[in-house]
Amino acid sequence: MKCPFCQSLDDKVIDSRLSAEADHIKRRRECESCHRRFNTYERIEEILPMVIKKDGTREAFDRIKLSNGIKKSCEKRPVGIESLNALVRQVEESLQEKGYKEIQSNEIGELVMRGLKDLDDVAYVRFASVYRSFRDINEFMNELKGLLKK
Repeated sequence: MKCPFCQSLDDKVIDSRLSAEADHIKRRRECESCHRRFNTYERIEEILPMVIKKDGTREAFDRIKLSNGIKKSCEKRPVGIESLNALVRQVEESLQEKGYKEIQSNEIGELVMRGLKDLDDVAYVRFASVYRSFRDINEFMNELKGLLKK
């Protein structure tokens, strides 16, 4: 690891801890040159599928893009960051389990909507309104009626 302070490549690991979710390891390091301490995080590189967008173009799965979309739908809602991160992990794990090399973006959207429906109805409706691109108010109202029956 390169020291973020002096750029030296010599350091030692002082402490290693598994995260609560057991999805990454936090390491406390000390630079051998300047003796300053810093943290690093290790995560297994996951092989996620290419996403086929609505227009047919392909792009690599982007965890940050997924997380930002979910956060946007939950803005000013009583949904904790832990719940949002858990939903992102849940979607990623589901994609890994499927083992696809490519996946349609609408399948990812459906996974997110199922998760949001369990977290917060308003966040679900916000995400669905953007994701499903309702053509008119009737489609939107039908979605809301489905929620109210629940």
